[in-house]
Amino acid sequence: MEVWLDLLGVLICALGIICVYDARPIVKKYFNFGEENEATLGLKLLGFIFIVIGGLIVYFN
Repeated sequence: MEVWLDLLGVLICALGIICVYDARPIVKKYFNFGEENEATLGLKLLGFIFIVIGGLIVYFN
């Protein structure tokens, strides 16, 4: 059971890193509206939250 939670935490963390690193291309590809900078900022914040949650899962497991 512990291995699955570690794997889940690493996957959530990796998803967060992808969101932070590729925020602008993701916004350009999937969201077509005027405020690209605000959407990019929101996606980077969401990615940071994923990184923290994934890291906490791995750390406390």
